[in-house]
Amino acid sequence: MFPINVPNVLTLLRILLVPVVVVALLDETPNGDLLAAVVFALASATDWIDGYLARSRGAVTTFGKLMDPIADKLLVVAALVSLVSLHRLPAWVAMVIIARELAVTMSRMAATGQGVVIAARRWGKVKTALQVLMIFLLIAVSGSPVWLDVLVYVTVAVTVISGVEYFFGLRRTLAARARAAEQDASAG
Repeated sequence: MFPINVPNVLTLLRILLVPVVVVALLDETPNGDLLAAVVFALASATDWIDGYLARSRGAVTTFGKLMDPIADKLLVVAALVSLVSLHRLPAWVAMVIIARELAVTMSRMAATGQGVVIAARRWGKVKTALQVLMIFLLIAVSGSPVWLDVLVYVTVAVTVISGVEYFFGLRRTLAARARAAEQDASAG
């Protein structure tokens, strides 16, 4: 069982809202796009709120550390796949974003297992904001206006840049850790 606190409940709520977004988009629900856009926006907001509450209240838990990024990825991946299915998003765009998210998440988990924590950086935060905005607008806006196409390409570019930044940061951190271990071994 996981500790019951507001941040963990919000993370669980975000996971439970994923199928609501998918069904609203794909099941020809009356006003489905509006419902999906509102639910997606609400679920995305819970990500910021649960993180803020966990840090400000000292309510960070192992469950939250593990499930918060999984909940985020589930929401984004489910929305992207649904949008590809509806022909609102090219499949290659979704695959670039999904591949980056999986690669970073898997390497972050492996690094954490070795005691290395790589905090989210500016490009990662910009990437998240752009992905949420892009998905929300692809759900909410009818047609494919040029400005939305531009936003999609900017989002892909920032997604790739943030992934590169993450992996170079991880490499620097691991190299610094190895040098420190060598210095400790030679000093001892």
